[in-house]
Amino acid sequence: MSEINIQNLTRDYGSGKGIFNVSIQVEKGEVFGFLGPNGAGKTTTIRHLMGFIKPREGSCQIQGLDCWRNRDVIQSRLGYIPGEISFFDDMTGNEFLKFLSDYRKIKKDNRIQEMLERFELDPRGKIKKMSKGMKQKLGIAAAFMHNPEILILDEPTSGLDPLMQNRFVELIAEEKKKGKTILLSSHMFEEVEGTCDRIGMIRNGKLAAVDLVETLRERHMRTYTVHLDSPELARDFAGDFNGICDGSTVTVSAKQSLETIFMNYYGGDQNA
Repeated sequence: MSEINIQNLTRDYGSGKGIFNVSIQVEKGEVFGFLGPNGAGKTTTIRHLMGFIKPREGSCQIQGLDCWRNRDVIQSRLGYIPGEISFFDDMTGNEFLKFLSDYRKIKKDNRIQEMLERFELDPRGKIKKMSKGMKQKLGIAAAFMHNPEILILDEPTSGLDPLMQNRFVELIAEEKKKGKTILLSSHMFEEVEGTCDRIGMIRNGKLAAVDLVETLRERHMRTYTVHLDSPELARDFAGDFNGICDGSTVTVSAKQSLETIFMNYYGGDQNA
């Protein structure tokens, strides 16, 4: 059984808004990337997984547990970073992390200090005085503190500077090696391409594609034909670019980046 199992999930808000017949399976130890423009249905899907919304049609399960009926168990087990993080602003960062530790009944051998050091966050200040980036780091610490086996991450690097984004990508790669199961919604194409095994692209609430990252790139291969002045130049050019030489003509095939494939699917829509 898949660790994350979404079957025919539908939530129709009217006027074409919502999600329609979405089915996604994420296997144990897999990092699954979830891409789509703003309003495409990524966050609605994730909120169903977290048990914040009751399915009207279809179902979603995590480790065989119904996400709505067993939402308390699921929320205590999972690592979750919401797309828009909200805190108890009058708390300090330390107080918030202690509150979560008590709620989750986490033992002292947790990963809080590791995360604070990795992302260079001092949690002693009031949350209401923290910057967007600091709050995002606090959200990361909260998601990883109890060393969860499954992580659901909605735009996890939002507000982070490039250095901290790179550190987060390194963290995901480490968790992947440990066999963690991760659903990652992100608009950072390098982040998705560098960490995810498969990706799903959603548009207007419907899945447009689900495939291995490499398979998707191969399927969207572009071929270029170049005419050179002589067969000798053509052979040199073909050798440099791994092309196929035919007299003075060279044919070169190139895989597209994930960002280019995304734009082919979505045209002028907003980025995820």
